[in-house]
Amino acid sequence: MEKLNGLKKPAPPSDWHCADIVAALWKSGWTLRRLSISHGYEAGSAKKALRNPWPRMERIIAHAIGVEPWDIWPSRYDEDHNRAIGVRRRLRALQSINPPVSINVKKRRSR
Repeated sequence: MEKLNGLKKPAPPSDWHCADIVAALWKSGWTLRRLSISHGYEAGSAKKALRNPWPRMERIIAHAIGVEPWDIWPSRYDEDHNRAIGVRRRLRALQSINPPVSINVKKRRSR
């Protein structure tokens, strides 16, 4: 059986490894600890942005390195450089703008 070589999807761009981010910060004269403290956060705060999405700290880290946040974490941004949010969060955001209207709503009797 023949293999289909030309029909594979290209691999999505991967995020920088945590060690690469720390090394880039080190080369630019920063540590995660100094970066956190200098921006008014607790000493270990910037480390959390390496694993979990935190837009403000992502921008701080990227600015210290000299690149854009979507270059470091492409999985957290869409192609227009907007925050990529999950389906549940997107539905919640839409519902907060246009709350669902329920038809069978019973009003409480006032006393």
